[in-house]
Amino acid sequence: MIFRNRGIFYSMYILSMLLFGTNGYLVSHISLQSSQIVLVRTLIGGFLLSALVLLQKDVTFSRIKAELRNLLAGGISLGLNWVALFAAYRMLNVSLATLIYYAGPMLVLLLSPWLFREKLTKRKLTAVMIVAIGLLCITGSIAAGKLSMAGLFTAIGSALFYAALIVFNKKIRNTSGLQTAAIELDVAFVVVLLYVLFTSGFSYPLAADIPYLLVIGLLNTGLAYFLYFSSMQQLPAQSVALVSYIDPVSALLFSAWLLGENMTLLQIAGAVFIIGGAIMGELKD
Repeated sequence: MIFRNRGIFYSMYILSMLLFGTNGYLVSHISLQSSQIVLVRTLIGGFLLSALVLLQKDVTFSRIKAELRNLLAGGISLGLNWVALFAAYRMLNVSLATLIYYAGPMLVLLLSPWLFREKLTKRKLTAVMIVAIGLLCITGSIAAGKLSMAGLFTAIGSALFYAALIVFNKKIRNTSGLQTAAIELDVAFVVVLLYVLFTSGFSYPLAADIPYLLVIGLLNTGLAYFLYFSSMQQLPAQSVALVSYIDPVSALLFSAWLLGENMTLLQIAGAVFIIGGAIMGELKD
């Protein structure tokens, strides 16, 4: 039975993926560059969650100190996976960079027997193949007019940092989801800040940008990453990897619904493959 156990954590994780999926709609209404948007969202989200942590007055520094290495590594991975993805978008086309980026969770799933001692069954492997086919379908053409080795390695780096984010956070067991999200968003803010300083620099948002920046910062970053990290700690790594592909599917569906973008038959088939593969992977043997 799907989601029979850990139902609340599956629900939290899926909700975080759905919130991430609306980022495209919000970003389409913001005049800032993508890296600057991420800088603002990590600032707002990190500040909100840090304030909530302090208001709780339940910060156990000894517990955090014991897991500080993984917390810092997770935050750095979060920031660097965005930085590498932005750079890959400039050097490759978006479809190819996205396709490579989402190989990260698949890598975690394939390495889960060695990293987390989780059995990798034939059904799981079949589910991964179905999801991979679906991802290839929804990203569309991967022909890259300005294909470069530097771009390919940068995109691969984004996938590796995505995988590292999952691995480091699966090793965090005693720090609460709220504290984990606050620390890692604050660390990611510093990483993205350095990237923006050395690339695009700062731009001021327009008045019309403010409501969308607040939503993407408070809900799609603060709330979403609280749900993401809280649920990730309680779910098997293989489940985290497979269910994460709800993110690109929901982004596609929300773009069609909210922005009026047309979905091709190939993309619809891809969405069905991904959802079907994720469900298949979560069915009990």
